[in-house]
Amino acid sequence: MRIVVTGGAGFLGSHLCERMLAEGHEVVAVDNLMTGARENIAHLLDSGRFRLLEHDVTKPYDLPADRIYNLACPASPPHYQRDPVHTMLTSVLGALHGLELARRTGARFLQASTSEVYGDPDVHPQPETYRGNVNPIGPRACYDEGKRAAESLVMDFRRKHGTDGRLARIFNTYGPRMAFDDGRVVSNFIVQALRGDPLTLYGDGTQTRSFCYVDDLIDGLVRLMEHPDESGPVNIGNPGEFTVAELAEQVIALTGAKVDLVREPLPVDDPRQRKPVIDRARERLGFEPRVPLREGLARTIAEFRHRLGT
Repeated sequence: MRIVVTGGAGFLGSHLCERMLAEGHEVVAVDNLMTGARENIAHLLDSGRFRLLEHDVTKPYDLPADRIYNLACPASPPHYQRDPVHTMLTSVLGALHGLELARRTGARFLQASTSEVYGDPDVHPQPETYRGNVNPIGPRACYDEGKRAAESLVMDFRRKHGTDGRLARIFNTYGPRMAFDDGRVVSNFIVQALRGDPLTLYGDGTQTRSFCYVDDLIDGLVRLMEHPDESGPVNIGNPGEFTVAELAEQVIALTGAKVDLVREPLPVDDPRQRKPVIDRARERLGFEPRVPLREGLARTIAEFRHRLGT
């Protein structure tokens, strides 16, 4: 099949491109390299079935396609807050242009949505039926509301045009090729520990997250895309729940770092709790996360050490 992956040079996108090539498909990664990196896909460029199209999805594009995975959008607060207007446009126009391509070509379309559509949740854990608690005018709204609008477009295209669109709500994902400066808690802690710097703990460390290893997440996306009729939304993540302080302890233990913790105020609208209900993914897709946090962290730390040269 002909696979289009927007955001294909990013953290998740590069792993998805790798998976699609391993399955024998032709792959085009569409990326403006604003937060993606050519290094993430350098090992794929020699394949005769892969190419990189440098393009901003806020502008229309035209490619032959059987499957379109729309992953294009900065996904970490420092990155998406750097240019919030462009972040919003990437979510909304990126989804629009991908859906229009799907309508023209008859391709199946998957929107990479996010657990951030649930905001700072009043319901815990979060099922797909929960409509969220999002601040529409806060500093995170460019991402949160952009993704919510993109979900609306997917469903409207289904209803109006019969476009085969699917919605994946991605929960915190980590693994090799994460950007060092993406501001996410896993990469922050690992980089700080490997450099011998104090680990920055925001708030009191009791806020919780559920961390999904990248290989598991990619498996969930592919299962959703290839299901004959499941459109979603479907939560894709690992329901194991850890406090941020517990994560810090694991990173310190696995790196062997002799470092302290420094505390900073919790960012505005930072969610207090995050844990997916994945019953729908289990029952409909046969999805089950396989990699426990300790094992995934060890793999990620090893890859970070290699890139940092420590």
